[in-house]
Order: sequence, then C-alpha cells, then structure tokens
Amino acid sequence: MINFPIEIDFEHINFSELETEEDFRAEAKKLLPAALFQFGEAVALQTWEEMQQKLSGKGSQNEKRRFIQETGRNYQRKASNRERQQLEDYIVEQLQQYKR
Repeated sequence: MINFPIEIDFEHINFSELETEEDFRAEAKKLLPAALFQFGEAVALQTWEEMQQKLSGKGSQNEKRRFIQETGRNYQRKASNRERQQLEDYIVEQLQQYKR
C-alpha cells in the first residue's frame, strides 16, 4: 500500500456506522476530493522547493501559495483512475485502522 503524505480529517465521521467494506468505501469516496487536493498540494510543495533550489529561491510567498493551490486543484480534477483508486484504498485502510 502506498503511503500518502496527507492528513485525513476523521473528526466528523461516525465510526459506529462503518461496518461493511461498502460502508468504508462510501465514506472514502466522500473524503476523496479533499484528499486528492491535499495530495496535489503536497506534490506541488515538493516541486516548488526543488525549483527554488535550482533557481536560487527567486519565487515570492504569494507565487508559492498560488502555485501550490493551483496544482492541488489541477490534481484533484485530473488524477488518473488508478491514482484515485490508490488514494481511495489508502483512505479505506486509514478508516479501518482508525476504527480499531
């Protein structure tokens, strides 16, 4: 299983209602859009930092924030089915671990 560098908010989930695999999958599907955005932002941050090392840190904080947010939105919209499925599987696994 791939480990995604994201923090999934389980605060508003009623874990007593999650019993079957379908229950966990349905909840993961609800959490997927935010998780895709967050993962896109994490990748963008890493990319930004690598670009800044090569460019001697010429980007402003405003440019950085815009780049990260735009990349997060783009990833959320354009992630492949395989990437979406992997992230959904990861969320299901996290939900199951959190419930234990």
